[in-house]
Amino acid sequence: MDLEDTRRRMTGRLVAWLVFVLALATLNYAARLSGTDTPDDIAYRYSSSVAALVQYGFMLGVLLLIARGLPWRQVFALRRPGSWGRAIGLAVLALLAIYLAAFVYDRVLSILGDWSPTEEQGLVPDQWDSSRAGAFFAFFAVVTFVAPAVEELTYRGLGLSLFVPYGTLAGILATGVLFGAAHGLLVALPVLTVFGIFVGWLRVKTNSIYPPMLLHATFNGTALIVSIAGAG
Repeated sequence: MDLEDTRRRMTGRLVAWLVFVLALATLNYAARLSGTDTPDDIAYRYSSSVAALVQYGFMLGVLLLIARGLPWRQVFALRRPGSWGRAIGLAVLALLAIYLAAFVYDRVLSILGDWSPTEEQGLVPDQWDSSRAGAFFAFFAVVTFVAPAVEELTYRGLGLSLFVPYGTLAGILATGVLFGAAHGLLVALPVLTVFGIFVGWLRVKTNSIYPPMLLHATFNGTALIVSIAGAG
């Protein structure tokens, strides 16, 4: 099958995927612009974890529907990297680059005004509440393990695979931007996009979805641990 045949075969699925992720972005931005505030204690509510599980379950179902009839191992990159040592090294490099970009962006924002990408999202708690530890650990599990798995399957798995016939670089950039937009944030959009681009690069370099999942889980988990340790 030549490149043109591959493009024609994948075009319908790519359109379906784009409609899906653009709908996610539209809904999240609409909720943000409606003025609805995120509760300060969202990480300490069991309902937050349940709602997130329902959301990610729905996302996974849509992904599997779009990918129906395709080899899932291939389109979701469900394969081990050629070398775990090299993959981990590249993941550490990408993670450091993301942290550096976030640090520079934060410094620029501090000059322009009192804006914080972390506070805009509102998921990270300001302090530890031992009386609600169970709810927090449930939230931690969803944010650290479930969210990275489903989001990586969405963007660096199926999304990137569908874009590859149109160019790998285009796929990395497009899925990075769409990943950032899907969070429905304005101040944090640039740093989320950078995150998506670097993780997309990692997916391409390792030819596997597992290193991006590992990086994403490390990033999310570290953010929550640092926050409750009083350093956030």
